[in-house]
Amino acid sequence: MIKIKTSEEIELMRESALIVSKTLGEIAKEIKPGVTTLQLDKIAEACIRDQGAIPGFLGLYDFPNTLCMSPNSQVVHGIPNGTPLVEGDIISIDCGALKNGFYGDHAYTFAVGEIAPETEKLLQITKESLYVGIREFKANNRVGDVGYAIQKYCEDEGYGVVRELVGHGLGSKMHEDPEMPNYGKRGRGKKFIEGMVVAIEPMINLGTQRIKQHRDGWTITTQDNKPSAHFEHDVALINGKPELLSTFAYIYEALGITSNEENQFRQKELVL
Repeated sequence: MIKIKTSEEIELMRESALIVSKTLGEIAKEIKPGVTTLQLDKIAEACIRDQGAIPGFLGLYDFPNTLCMSPNSQVVHGIPNGTPLVEGDIISIDCGALKNGFYGDHAYTFAVGEIAPETEKLLQITKESLYVGIREFKANNRVGDVGYAIQKYCEDEGYGVVRELVGHGLGSKMHEDPEMPNYGKRGRGKKFIEGMVVAIEPMINLGTQRIKQHRDGWTITTQDNKPSAHFEHDVALINGKPELLSTFAYIYEALGITSNEENQFRQKELVL
């Protein structure tokens, strides 16, 4: 059952989403060879709590940490540990926060120093596909329209689109209806309704779409051990159009990146 949010609830969700955005921005400052994912996890927990929120993932379904940290061939749900990052790695970081009864939840895949050109292109196309999908989250469209757009964009580049893991509705629970696959057929699935809030999150592999789950019950990797990328935004349907609640602006500020990619999805100015 899809839970429609009031304008007041959407503003509370925007606050939670921006807490995650700011936390990812702080993490971006620390990503370099030699740092461990466990060190980054501790920074994230402190940052979330300092903003008056609680980590959204810590303890959720018994997950043991604040961040899902998934390097290289790990797709999602990697558990932070003491292994240092090295030059040429990529690391997908998924973060959640809970404040005022509502969740924020989004993700970004970072390069650790210089990375291989084919991996850099994977990150670029995956992030672009996120916005391709967001454009389809509009009045009178359906879930399949978003999935189809992401799938076509990525498969046209020769990448594998993960089937078993999907985006989702977001609200007072981390995972609400509807599920938001990154594949599908136009005109199929649940219809988008004013006041919906969803997390759209392409998970795209350099090679095969196939994945495998590890014995820890969490870590998921590509079956061929090639790299995987993951980008995620929280989006509300307002006035029939997609409105970003989250932002990569804090990440870009930390990394010295200039971008206007989010402007088309903002009906109100973002104040950092």
